[in-house]
Amino acid sequence: MNKRIHTGQFARLFAAHFKEIIRKPEVIFWGVIFPILMSLGLGIAFTGKGDIVRTIAVIDAGIPSDPAGGPAGAIGGFLERHAEKIPAQGRHPARYRIDLDNENLGRTTFYFISTPWEEARTLLKRGNLNVIMEESAEQIQYHFDPLNTDAQLIYLKLSAMFTDNRAQIPASRNEGIRPLTLDGTRYIDFLIPGLIAMNIMMSCMWGMSYGTIEKRSRKLLRRMVATPMRKSHYLASLMAVRILMNFIEGVLLVVFAWLMFDVKIQGSIAAVMAIFIAGNIAFGGIAMFTSSRTASTEAGNGLINAIVMPMMVLSGIFFSYHNFPDWSIPLIRILPLTMLTDGIRSVFIEGAGISGIVLPAGILTAIGIIFFSVGLRIFKWH
Repeated sequence: MNKRIHTGQFARLFAAHFKEIIRKPEVIFWGVIFPILMSLGLGIAFTGKGDIVRTIAVIDAGIPSDPAGGPAGAIGGFLERHAEKIPAQGRHPARYRIDLDNENLGRTTFYFISTPWEEARTLLKRGNLNVIMEESAEQIQYHFDPLNTDAQLIYLKLSAMFTDNRAQIPASRNEGIRPLTLDGTRYIDFLIPGLIAMNIMMSCMWGMSYGTIEKRSRKLLRRMVATPMRKSHYLASLMAVRILMNFIEGVLLVVFAWLMFDVKIQGSIAAVMAIFIAGNIAFGGIAMFTSSRTASTEAGNGLINAIVMPMMVLSGIFFSYHNFPDWSIPLIRILPLTMLTDGIRSVFIEGAGISGIVLPAGILTAIGIIFFSVGLRIFKWH
């Protein structure tokens, strides 16, 4: 009898878990209201402080690059005279480096790379750069989001440097600004996919993992051993409810961002759903594995924080993870939250379709299945 799959038992467990969740005010606040308040506050009041290192894309405007890959034309000539040329290294293309010291604005290191428009827009949307330079009609054009305070500071530093007589390019500070109106280039466009991914992780890890640990510590799971209930039914129903709740919370956040900030999904809805479900499976499996044997809430709290806090900081939720040292980028990219965030962000702001998220969705699903299977095998009721 216990070897058969009982749909009625699963349905009743699903309904019980769902009612248990929605009756808790803290679930509604942290799952629905808090992400909306965070997006509202950061979307309106976010002000980025200038970082030490900034990458600038230079568009050739039809002038071919030099053999080393650097920008040509008057901008390239200025860089040849006043910048340090750095050959291509690993994932970094050939680039020019200028260290700019200012008593009031501080020290900034600029890396200039030559790139076509399409690649520059992609890098801009991913948060890898904030300003694009182009030489047109013997004038430097600066393309950036005028609402981005970090881009404004970069523009001020660059314009002061390139309008110097050494650049030999007549440029007007007002005429040289070309505000970017492309969809997906604002900070709020970058932020919303990150909040969706973070909410999936936090909801699974605290809602599923900590909830299970708490029930075990209160001896509630022990009582279920005497019932004709399968372990797999219990855990699968718990994951199914969490996926449903995350879907509701995600839809509400997207609708709010659309109404308040005109944030749009530029890619395939099917791709969003695929990477969304894969992310839920991944963190649901990790949550089940984390809670499979932990017996005290204190240990569970520390274990969950040890998992979620590094990914919250490293995975590019609030800012691009390319701000971290180069050696750490490959390690950051293999984190589940990074793969989920990059996947959702690629659909939202880069217009990716199913083919663009097949690899991360497949890896996330495999992670979830492996961790869920191991957690199911070693799961303890008490």
